[in-house]
Amino acid sequence: MKYKIINGKIITPGRIISGGCLCLENGKIRDLSETDVDFPNAEIIDVQGCYVSPGFIEMHTHGGGGCDFMDGTVEAYLHIANTHAQHGTTSLYPTTLASTPEELFRTFEIYRQAKVQNSRGASMMGLHLEGPYFAMNQRGAQDPRYIRNPHPDEYLPALDASDDIARWSEAPELEGSREFARALVSRGILPAIAHSDATCEEVQRAFDWGFTHVTHLYSGTSTVCRHNGFRHAGIIEAAYLMDRLSVEMIADGAHLPSSLLQLIYKIKGAGMTALTTDSMRAAGTDVTKTVLGSLTNGMEVIVEDGVAKLPDRTAFAGSVATADRLVRTMLALTSAPLLEVIQMMTSTPARIMGIDRTKGSLAAGKDADIVIFDDDIRIKMTIINGKIVYNSAQV
Repeated sequence: MKYKIINGKIITPGRIISGGCLCLENGKIRDLSETDVDFPNAEIIDVQGCYVSPGFIEMHTHGGGGCDFMDGTVEAYLHIANTHAQHGTTSLYPTTLASTPEELFRTFEIYRQAKVQNSRGASMMGLHLEGPYFAMNQRGAQDPRYIRNPHPDEYLPALDASDDIARWSEAPELEGSREFARALVSRGILPAIAHSDATCEEVQRAFDWGFTHVTHLYSGTSTVCRHNGFRHAGIIEAAYLMDRLSVEMIADGAHLPSSLLQLIYKIKGAGMTALTTDSMRAAGTDVTKTVLGSLTNGMEVIVEDGVAKLPDRTAFAGSVATADRLVRTMLALTSAPLLEVIQMMTSTPARIMGIDRTKGSLAAGKDADIVIFDDDIRIKMTIINGKIVYNSAQV
């Protein structure tokens, strides 16, 4: 199918082009022009002054629309992908929770099936395994029954069982982490720091092993502490100190207040900061009670104040945000301009995950992953690989 998108404000890596046109053919961007171009036999999409943006890239999501990736069904995967597509996400990384090895292997098989069948939802770009190798006192809402140290007898069979793992989040101070990171890097998998009590020095060592990214900064990440009276910097300080260490932040307005959103953006910048939802099954719904993780082995949680919480309210249990909410929140609570907020939702996560050659920005030859939204970041249309998968019928 051929499309020509006109009368929009096209968001490119360096600027916003008003009144240009974007031509799509065979799932790719054929042309991007400041002026009208001849594109015979193309269907015209007049966006009537809306923004034309690269599709949002969600690098850390557990679910949405009432389903979780740990539910263990193809239907759940497809429904989650469709839900997030309606909110502007065109690529996502299904994320697991700490679980039994049996559940993890089941996840590998379900992912393989769902990826092939997925035709109406955000593209599944690979699995993000979050845990079970965490510091116990930084586990957050992760189930303590499954928290343990990495051991090759466990993770090597998992790595051999799936070619779809794109990222594995772990606490790098745990015994065996160096060997674990070596195994990941050798297979092209991103080791990420998460739910960790690592000191700054441990983070610096871990970076040399391949841990180049921090999962949801400020959530399950250590900060300044004292040992025998001496202060030691933690992950948060390391993230600010180390220019080449990328971070992600849950910009739902609940996990981080305006001051911290602005601080991360000010120090790390749009090029090293990705926005992520860390969403669970309640994202895109209006429920007040739900389950974190699988329906059979998950934890009951509540939803209030725009976020999921443990029933005793001692910790958050994942966000209920979608990508469009992240963009709105950043614009409302920080000084970041739209161009850089979109960068944090598109080209930055694409670069971190190594898919920036084909996704994350609008340029000729790249995949035709497009989201169209108005001034209030209300999604009007989502196009994935040149196919319209969501249309509010207002464009």
